Amino acid sequence: MSEKLDEVDSKSLDEINGSIKVPKNAGFWKTLMAYSGPGILIAVGYMDPGNWITSIAGGAQFKYTLLSVILLSSLIAMLLQAMSARLGIVTGKDLAQLTRERTSKKVGFLLWIVAELAIMATDIAEIIGSGIALKLLFGIPLVVGILITAADVLILLLLMKLGFRKIEAIVATLVAVILIVFAYEVFLSKPSISGIIEGYFPSSEILGNNSMLYLSLGIVGATVMPHDLYLGSSISQTREVERQDRKNIAQAIRFSTIDSNMQLFLAFIVNSLLLILGAALFYGTDSSLGRFVDLFNALSNNQIVGAIASPMLSMLFAVALLASGQSSTITGTLSGQIIMEGFIRLRVPLWVQRLVTRLLSVAPVLAFAIYYHDNEAKIENLLTFSQVFLSVALPFAVIPLVMYTSSKKLMGEFANKTWVKWCAWTATIVLILLNIYLILQTMGLVK
Repeated sequence: MSEKLDEVDSKSLDEINGSIKVPKNAGFWKTLMAYSGPGILIAVGYMDPGNWITSIAGGAQFKYTLLSVILLSSLIAMLLQAMSARLGIVTGKDLAQLTRERTSKKVGFLLWIVAELAIMATDIAEIIGSGIALKLLFGIPLVVGILITAADVLILLLLMKLGFRKIEAIVATLVAVILIVFAYEVFLSKPSISGIIEGYFPSSEILGNNSMLYLSLGIVGATVMPHDLYLGSSISQTREVERQDRKNIAQAIRFSTIDSNMQLFLAFIVNSLLLILGAALFYGTDSSLGRFVDLFNALSNNQIVGAIASPMLSMLFAVALLASGQSSTITGTLSGQIIMEGFIRLRVPLWVQRLVTRLLSVAPVLAFAIYYHDNEAKIENLLTFSQVFLSVALPFAVIPLVMYTSSKKLMGEFANKTWVKWCAWTATIVLILLNIYLILQTMGLVK
């Protein structure tokens, strides 16, 4: 049964809002442990299957040069996610709720549709990644694997009964699998340490090379996901905060920001490892690396990656891909609930919300899989289109976030400082321009 939420008293993710106690007068590390968790759910969005191909292709084509682009993307993400957490902690409302309150019903409805479509676009990358991983690991036909991913709606429903801390722990475990797999594969590939260090310094070559610039725009433009901003503003409220106490609010902002930055740094490491792996193993080769299957096959081909090639490396890659898809689907489910409750103030059973969203996302992927008879290349083209739509949806989340967190009327003394506000607007404008350029290039309107 669905129900209308009270416009004043409704809380974001009401069943877990303020559910985690924070020790009073505890030391730094004990307090940090209490606040740690939401950051890892946020970080998952920055290392989902949609980022993999771009990062590895960047290394394969341009060696370590684009590491500086990954660094820039991560810094922008840290800034925006810290603002998102601050918004939720200070106001007690998430970005979807605040956006709806400050717009008309028609505009609010339009923004809700855009946000829901962004969730579906994110889902497409997760479905493709998980479906292909199941095929690579177990030989399951792609169509069947896609159908299995539709059933993962049950995962979060079971996890929610265990408590939010359990969800954070499970996602952290899946992320650890991804990190360990790629750290191990990079270690075996013996990359150039000096080359890696040099790669983190910006190069003017990026602006002068059209192919390099395009790939750079892909890394930056597809890094910040709209649903992560809604998610961050909501799950920052899972910790108990006494909003009448200024010091308590300041403490929550401080430790939530530390947690967010620590976990996004982890995402930065994973994305760097992906690019380094592409550079160390595939730079200078003639292999095609445009698809997950290509990467899987290349890791077991000694003519491409040399003596370290083995079926085990390929299988580890597939395991990491599956872990990435499943961890992303957990955060996607939470984001879908936040967006529905925040924008249209309608609460439906979580399984209904998730099932409808997932089925709408599965439908185009399944149609492609059936029509193209398990042709992964065609199906993975959908992943590109999903990233383009996320680029379109991004301004609808970023602009309100910067506006609200810069408002002294809304945020009081916790509003963005002047330098933070200008950095945020600069990052926002850069992201929007890069995404417009990406869209125009995808449509063939610019070269």
